[in-house]
Amino acid sequence: MSVTRRYREAWEGFWREASDEPGAVIWDAEPALTAGPHLALFEPHLADPALPLVDLGCGNGTQTRYLADRFGRVLGADLSAAALDHARRADPAGQATYRQLDAAEKSEVQALHAELGDTNVYVRGVLHQCEPDDRQALVDGIATLVGDRGRALLVELSGAAKPVLMGLASGPAGPPPKLAPVFRHGLAPGEVSDEAVPEYLRSAGLTVLASGELPLSTTEYRPDGTRIELPSRWLVAGRTG
Repeated sequence: MSVTRRYREAWEGFWREASDEPGAVIWDAEPALTAGPHLALFEPHLADPALPLVDLGCGNGTQTRYLADRFGRVLGADLSAAALDHARRADPAGQATYRQLDAAEKSEVQALHAELGDTNVYVRGVLHQCEPDDRQALVDGIATLVGDRGRALLVELSGAAKPVLMGLASGPAGPPPKLAPVFRHGLAPGEVSDEAVPEYLRSAGLTVLASGELPLSTTEYRPDGTRIELPSRWLVAGRTG
């Protein structure tokens, strides 16, 4: 199973239009507010920190470069070639490597696992943006990458985030400037329930080892100057038997 053409083209359109300026994309907050806190939650559960790390849905690579400072081998993977163009331009020293990957396509994920072996996988805000029919296939792909020794950290918007987003989008002036392109390209956050995420993991043969709640920082601000944060949930999963 692979993602639909519409979904692929929506992401290509979004990233072709996106600016290279730091913080131009709404979810691209600085790593000190995003990958840093996530890593603090992830690291205690890593069975083998020396495994390669895959940043799945890496976008323009802001978090990937941060992770590459902390792990020996980091690969940023994304469905969008335009996103990877951003990532490579922002990483002229080649701190990380980058690969186009449809993680819902079984053969592509199997080929990457054959190349890298078991990996640790960081996934931030990807599942809720997937089309519903792709979600289990995507999590199955994560399980393939993790193998027997790796661990996965998923950070996803919680159900409580949707009213926040809809409230922002329906204001008198319309969506904030950084949120508007998300809706314009048909990437409005889908609905994945808090209960569904652990079920996808279990169906893929993974055990949830830890979970909790943590606000997801954005690069957008309210009129009063406060940073917009979205309710999110995080889960660490892996094989235990």
